[in-house]
Amino acid sequence: MHIVHQGGQGREGLVQGVVKIYDSATGFGIIVRDDDRSEVLLKPGSLDGSLFRFLRQGQRVRFDQSADDSPVATNLRFGSDGY
Repeated sequence: MHIVHQGGQGREGLVQGVVKIYDSATGFGIIVRDDDRSEVLLKPGSLDGSLFRFLRQGQRVRFDQSADDSPVATNLRFGSDGY
């Protein structure tokens, strides 16, 4: 998978956005990018370990984005400062 860093980048060069929809039972969701408001798919495995239990709709996140035809969030991160 090829990773691309496009505008809307925050610290560490990651794209910033907000979780629009997230289903912890399936691990699928949608993130809206801050820079261009485009939607990025969140798939199971985008979060390490048990972090998926803490992810919530409306939460601010940082992530890498695949360069595939259908953008997918990878290396999703969040922290106490909202990013």
